Amino acid sequence: MTNTYDTLRTLFAEHGDSEYGGEAVTQWEHACQAACLAERSGAGAALVVAALSHDVGHLLHHLPDDAPDRGIDDVHERLGADWLAATFPEAVVAPVRLHVPAKRYLCAVEEAYLAGLSPPSLTSLALQGGPMSAAEVADFERLPFFADAVRLRRWDDQAKVSGLPTLPFEHFKRHFDALRHGV
Repeated sequence: MTNTYDTLRTLFAEHGDSEYGGEAVTQWEHACQAACLAERSGAGAALVVAALSHDVGHLLHHLPDDAPDRGIDDVHERLGADWLAATFPEAVVAPVRLHVPAKRYLCAVEEAYLAGLSPPSLTSLALQGGPMSAAEVADFERLPFFADAVRLRRWDDQAKVSGLPTLPFEHFKRHFDALRHGV
């Protein structure tokens, strides 16, 4: 996990100042805010690391920032989960893989959730399949880590505050260390 920690820190150092999908924050600001929300909620190390790295797939592909506006789904959740799976347990990987389906789920089960999505989130929702059907909702609710994916999704949506001070990447190292030591 030390190598993944270092690689993730490097990815954010090199690409974290790029635009976060049409929102008023950078990739790093978004990741840091999501991880801080996870910490404040009392989430364990695995879910904090998932919150910090949930959009790492955006840093791994070479598509333009406006890919969704061009009708391209970057499948960042799969890219990120596949990359994380080489090192992390399913408690980190599954919420990352499922955070996009969690948005589709919440749009299907909470009318107010759909109404509260930002314009860039609505654009990506259309590319990602739109709100889930009733059958998809039932299947999603049976998945392991379903609840963690929904928690991560809510932090993801809240982590778009322009101008909010961010912590240094090193602040989150203790969560990586806890995972490495099985805490």
